[in-house]
Amino acid sequence: MEQNQNKNPNRNRGGRGGDRRRRGGDYITKDAFKERVLDLRRVTRVVAGGKRFRFRATVVIGDEAGSVGVGIAKGADVASSVAKAKADAKKQIIKIPLKGSTIPHDTFAKYSAARVLIRPAPKGNGLKAGGAPRVVLSLAGVKDATAKCLGRTNNKLTNAKATIEALKKLRQGRV
Repeated sequence: MEQNQNKNPNRNRGGRGGDRRRRGGDYITKDAFKERVLDLRRVTRVVAGGKRFRFRATVVIGDEAGSVGVGIAKGADVASSVAKAKADAKKQIIKIPLKGSTIPHDTFAKYSAARVLIRPAPKGNGLKAGGAPRVVLSLAGVKDATAKCLGRTNNKLTNAKATIEALKKLRQGRV
């Protein structure tokens, strides 16, 4: 039998601090956020030699318990742009007050050409929204609400940003 046999193959060997997984689990952070790629576009820059293509990704992340964020990033390929957008969305996370499975009161916001109106709904009514507001509200954890895009733009990015601006206006104590 070999003397140097490692009994636990997952054991971290060496280094200052040793195996951090054994110390209460504070160091390992499980990513609790769900993500959805809202929009993916190929953008072009014209240079002397021709055209340079890049990808712009819009990603919405949320924990379905009141935290949501929207991130935008460009990259040379789809995977890198989505990863960068997810990192940007984590920086932009906002916490919204929930009243059960809905929002506390009506809210309205404008972002660029997009305008979004969000209203609470009774329990069991469901999420009646379309496009970008539906994605943002569902990842935020809102299960019963109605949302309407009142602006004439159908740009998913601006509609998502307008929904975030509307959610920022929510206050817990208001009726």
